[in-house]
Amino acid sequence: MPLDIPAIQKTLAVDHVDGWLLYDFHGSNPVAVSLAGLAGKHTTRRWYYFIPATGAPRKLVHAIEPFVLDSLPGEREAYAGRRQLEQKVTDLLQGTKTVAMEYSPECAIPYLSRVDAGTVEFIRRLGVRVISSGDLVGQFEAAWDEAAIATHHAASRKLYKIKDDTFAFVGAKLAAGERITEFAVQQQMLQWFRDAGLVADSAPIVAAQEHAGNPHYAPTADRPRELRPNELLLLDLWGKLDTPRAVYADITWCGFAGAPPAEIANAFGVIVAGRDAGVAKVQQAVAARLPVRGWEVDRATRDVITAAGYGDQFIHRTGHSLGEEVHGNGVHMDDYETHDDRQLLPGTGFTIEPGIYTPAFGVRTEINMVVGATSAEVTGPRQQTLVTIRTR
Repeated sequence: MPLDIPAIQKTLAVDHVDGWLLYDFHGSNPVAVSLAGLAGKHTTRRWYYFIPATGAPRKLVHAIEPFVLDSLPGEREAYAGRRQLEQKVTDLLQGTKTVAMEYSPECAIPYLSRVDAGTVEFIRRLGVRVISSGDLVGQFEAAWDEAAIATHHAASRKLYKIKDDTFAFVGAKLAAGERITEFAVQQQMLQWFRDAGLVADSAPIVAAQEHAGNPHYAPTADRPRELRPNELLLLDLWGKLDTPRAVYADITWCGFAGAPPAEIANAFGVIVAGRDAGVAKVQQAVAARLPVRGWEVDRATRDVITAAGYGDQFIHRTGHSLGEEVHGNGVHMDDYETHDDRQLLPGTGFTIEPGIYTPAFGVRTEINMVVGATSAEVTGPRQQTLVTIRTR
C-alpha cells in the first residue's frame, strides 16, 4: 500500500513534529522496510527517507543502489563515502528541530526500537531531537484497511473450523482406543491448513497437560508425547490467507478429555474473566472515543488474574499486534515485559491471550480484536469453558 504522504504530514503538523525520518541498513528496520515497500527486496547500504511536516519528501540513497526508493515520491540525493553521507544527512535535516524515528527511550518497546543507538546519536549531534514514531507506525503501517480486515475474518473462520475438527479428531481417536500423539495431531492440523489455503510462519502448538505449562512448547517427531484420557489439551493456531497483503488471525483454545479437576477448571475460569476484562477495557474506551493504550489493556487483564492469586503464573504479556507477520509492528497489550504506551488506533488488529502456567498444566485463552472508529470487535467466538473431548 503506498504511503499516504498528505495524511502523514497532517498528523505531523497536529503533533508539532517537523518530520518523520525513515532509516534502514540491510533490513535492520523492518518498519521502514515495510513502509518503503521494500519487503522481500535485497538492500545493502544505508538509506534515509525524510517526510517533512510541510513540503516534498526527500530521499538519500547510496550511489551503488540509487534506485532503491524510486517507488516513493520526492527528490533523490546520492552519497558514496562516509563523509559525504554525513554532510548529506546534515543537508537533509537542515532547519529541522524534531524528527520521529523508530526509537523507544531506553528500548522500553523493543518491537518499535529499530534504529540503532549510533544513528540516533548521529542525528542528535546535528542538533535534532529524536522522538518515538510509535503512533505514526500504528496509524500508517500497522493499521488495516477494509480489504486486510476481510482477510483476517476469512482466516479466523478457517482457524476456528480447524480447531473444532482437531478436538473432534482427538476425541474419535481416544474413544476408539487408538494411540495418538501431539506431533501426529499437529501434522494433521498442517494438512488442514494446506486444504484451507492458510499459511503460517511455523506449525501450531499442540500441548498436552504438563507441556501446556510451557507457553511456547513445540511437539517434535523424535520425542512424541501421547494424548490420554483425563488430561488437558491446549491448541494454539495462527495463519493467514495465501494471498498478497493478507493479515493473520491467531487463537488458542483448551479442552479436557473427560471431567476436568477443579484446579484446572478454576484456573481456566480466571483467565476467561481476565480476558473479558481486557476486552471490556478496549470496547468501553473506543465507544466513548477515549484513548486506550496497550499497557492499560494488559493491566486490566492482569489485575483480575493477580487478584485471583495467579499473578506469578501469568508470565507473558497479555497480547500482541497482528499484521502480515503474526507478531505485527503495532501496539502490544503489555505492561509486564515492556510498558507499551502506544494508542490502539482505528484499524488496529491484536490478540488478548492471558494464561496460567504451572509445572503440572497450563491454560490459555486467545481471541482477536479489531478496533474501528466507534467500536471494537472480537472477531470470533470467545471460549467460556473447557471443551469436553470425548473419550468413549
